[in-house]
Amino acid sequence: MIDRWMESYIAAWRSDDPAAVAALFSQDAHYYTTPYRPPKTGRDEIARWWVGQQDSKIDWTFEYTVLVDGDVSVVRGITFYPATAEDPKARTYHNLWTIRMQPDGRASEFVEFWMRQPDEAA
Repeated sequence: MIDRWMESYIAAWRSDDPAAVAALFSQDAHYYTTPYRPPKTGRDEIARWWVGQQDSKIDWTFEYTVLVDGDVSVVRGITFYPATAEDPKARTYHNLWTIRMQPDGRASEFVEFWMRQPDEAA
């Protein structure tokens, strides 16, 4: 189930389509952008926040490995943002996500832990 969800997540990330984003999450989902900030709550708020990030305008790449699959999945990923005219420094982030899945294939909780690769940190 998590691989299908991840494929949909990446497609939504590339498109910034609010409907595609909302389809990933249960109605009352919690999306933590870091483990210590209050979450975005509900699929509408998550979709608004997500689309506002405008990552679809950046030519990023992402690779992932599923470490644990089940009701709570753990995914390790690497995101690479290349240098652009607006941001002349390339950035690489290492991610660890926990995703609580519902039987219908939607996530009810998403928590991301991320770190910028030290040799690129400002």
